[in-house]
Amino acid sequence: MSPRAYREIGVVGAGAYGTALALAAARAGCDVRLWARDAGTVAAIGRTRQAPRLPGIDLPEAIRATGSLDNLARCDALIVAVPTQALRGICEALAASLPPRVPVISAAKGIEQASGRFATGIIAEAWPGATPAILSGPSFAADIGRGLPTAVTLAASDAALAQALAEALSSPAFRIYHSADPRGVEIGGAAKNVLAIAAGITIGLGFGESARAALVARGFAELRRFGEAYGGEPETLMGLSGLGDVVLSCASAQSRNFAYGLALGQGSSPAEAAGGRLAEGAFTAPILAAMARAKRIETPIAAAVAGVIAGEAGVREAVAALLARPIRAE
Repeated sequence: MSPRAYREIGVVGAGAYGTALALAAARAGCDVRLWARDAGTVAAIGRTRQAPRLPGIDLPEAIRATGSLDNLARCDALIVAVPTQALRGICEALAASLPPRVPVISAAKGIEQASGRFATGIIAEAWPGATPAILSGPSFAADIGRGLPTAVTLAASDAALAQALAEALSSPAFRIYHSADPRGVEIGGAAKNVLAIAAGITIGLGFGESARAALVARGFAELRRFGEAYGGEPETLMGLSGLGDVVLSCASAQSRNFAYGLALGQGSSPAEAAGGRLAEGAFTAPILAAMARAKRIETPIAAAVAGVIAGEAGVREAVAALLARPIRAE
């Protein structure tokens, strides 16, 4: 299928990131159907041409908001921009409303707690016949929405499909690299959120930039061990969706996961630190640590984050335990 075949794109989820991806698709020349669960969001977009979760950015007429999944039936491909823990439910609803054999691109960055499934596995189970793909990389919704230069990776098991989708959705300011390694892409996106929480804790404790740099470096070594054990390609983990996303998420308070960790480091409880905002890493850390133990992979930073979130250790105790680990060769 040529890139020109993907001219009508459905975006499921009108949060900040889903709206930003709808804008990116429209700038690439696509007609976009943006689905929102909340009728008020659909009405607000129709009335003001702005999305409540991404204010201050006008939406072009190529983006049409809808509250009905049935209105996505004619789309050539779907981008599903919902949290990982909600992905299975929305895919089951899509499967009941839409025909199969449509590419379904997940923008989630996490691991399903109940099953240990990554995004493409969730799609495959919840919507038999759909073609799973994953979009991930260093990207904030506000930057994409404003049209600032951003580069991400789109991966599918079918390399030709990944290339066609990447070409169809790319624009001068939103560059999409394609990959045939969806597992590596989704592992990078999930694990970096856990590392971002750890980086935020480090800064929240006042340990400084040198400590953050050391943590990020050692955390990335954990990510690579975990990724390779679960089938990710080393080159993918070193790319945009791995190292690139780690750099962004661990360095900026715009990252919800970094902000969550920062609040933990400053003394907030896990519930207080969330502040009503979603931090995917808080859900990912426990299952990632469990999956690492199952394969006897050393991930002490991820395990420490999981322990803090579970209330099994305070942040200072968790950091002290990390610092007390035996000296070893790097």
